[in-house]
Amino acid sequence: MKHLIPLTLLASTLAISGLVRADEQVTYPDGYRNWTHIKTMVLHAGHPLENPFKGIHHVYGNDKAVQGTKTGKFKDGSVLVFDLLNYLTKDKASTEGERVLVGVMVKNNARYPATGGWGFEGFKGNSKSERLVTDGGQSCFSCHTSQKNHDYVFSHWRK
Repeated sequence: MKHLIPLTLLASTLAISGLVRADEQVTYPDGYRNWTHIKTMVLHAGHPLENPFKGIHHVYGNDKAVQGTKTGKFKDGSVLVFDLLNYLTKDKASTEGERVLVGVMVKNNARYPATGGWGFEGFKGNSKSERLVTDGGQSCFSCHTSQKNHDYVFSHWRK
């Protein structure tokens, strides 16, 4: 019992400080590969975001996110996923390698006001539970601020 009290206090302190709020965590987007494929891009060695994003990026969106990529305004409930894979080059062709992470953006203005209305998460490799975002999405958002005029999203719908 005496060990339970410090753990309870720690959990309460973290929840109050905003560092741990289960209700604000972005969930793993099961079935995202059945959503609309928005684009693919490859970041090569030498790109400013090489560490940690070097590789093949496949970007998927649910129906609301697809509309947002077309208009530049994303409704609550929009979800974007980037599936980051290493790439292998052989015989002058690049193919998919192992998965590095699954990055997720979820639009919810009420839950994520400090990050432009977006919740951010990264899931390591093939894990649906090992989380990579440790700062409430602030580091993700700081990069996305350059896209403020497109609701903080890099992906645009290609005509």
